[in-house]
Order: sequence, then C-alpha cells, then structure tokens
Amino acid sequence: MSTPVQRKKANDSSVPFTDTSYHNQKESRKSSTILKPILQGIVLFIIAFFLTSYLITETWTWGYQNKYTNWRNWIPRREIVFTEEELAKYDGSDPNLPIYIALNGEVFDVTSGKHYYGKGGGYSFFAGKDASRAYITGCFQTHLTHDLRGLTPQQIKDIENWASFYRDHHSYFKVGIVMHPPIDPSSPIPAPCDDASAPKE
Repeated sequence: MSTPVQRKKANDSSVPFTDTSYHNQKESRKSSTILKPILQGIVLFIIAFFLTSYLITETWTWGYQNKYTNWRNWIPRREIVFTEEELAKYDGSDPNLPIYIALNGEVFDVTSGKHYYGKGGGYSFFAGKDASRAYITGCFQTHLTHDLRGLTPQQIKDIENWASFYRDHHSYFKVGIVMHPPIDPSSPIPAPCDDASAPKE
C-alpha cells in the first residue's frame, strides 16, 4: 500500500500534461477562414461560366457538342439485340415508341431527330431498318438494305464514317445491334437506281 508521500512522488515524476487542443482549433479555424472564400469563388465562377455559355450559345458547353456532352452516353445500359422484325416496330409510326435506325448492324436511337426520321420526315425511310447500302449509294428505292455486296472498299469505309457520325452525335446514341439472317449468295445484288445521292443532315 503506497503512502501519500509515495503517491506525490509518483505524480511529480509523470510526464507533464500539455494542452494542444486550443492551438489545433485555432489553426483549423484559420484554415477554414482562408479556404471558404476560395471555394465560394470557384463555385461562383463555375456557375457564371455555364450560365454565360447558355445565354450566348444556348448550350451549356459554349456550342461544343459531341458524344461526351450527350448525357445519355453516361448512363450504363444493357445492349439490346433485335431481330429485323423487332427493329421494324421502331419506325416512328407509334408515337409511344422511340425511333431507331440501324447502320451496318448497329442500332441507334434517333428520336431527338424525329423531324428527320419520324413519320413524314425526309429520312423516315431509314427508320426501323438497317439501310446501310442506301447511305452510300443514295438509292432510296431499292437500296434500303444491309446488303453490301458489290460495294467498293472505299464505299464500305464510308459506311463506317456514317456509323461514327451516329456514335459521336450529341443527341443520338447506340442502343444495341440487329441480327440479320444470312444473305443468299446466289440472290441478285440490289439494282441501282437513277438520280441517286447520298443523304445529308
């Protein structure tokens, strides 16, 4: 059992207590005071940047638009696999369904361009089908097909350029693929038509 004298010595030999909490709190308040106006300034600058962009260009990105400014491309989605019959339902005739077109097997949602691809639109014949051949030949009577037989390597490359146009568009986006039945190699190649011209948008 320790005596009062021993307890006093034990207390005297202990490490002296140093209170640093006040100092730490003071430094923390000082840092907050400095950072707060900086953060507020950054937030105000960002708001002013995008607001000015919208007032001048009517876009939030100073007129810059591509697949990265298309919010739909930032939403993870499961790729849909269509048959030709299923794809045909999305031809713009049903106002409750989106409008899809296909190019070289890739299916794109072009609903935002319904004035082009919807009922009565100048390119409504593309809706609900894979009409890859017509994109290159401009023959909208007999070439609304995915049959690419007889086209040149450059024409095939041009189809890929069209596909890139839809992939990189600021409002269109890919939703899946369409599975085509095999083309009978003995069947005739689609006949050309007169006064054909490639589509423009």
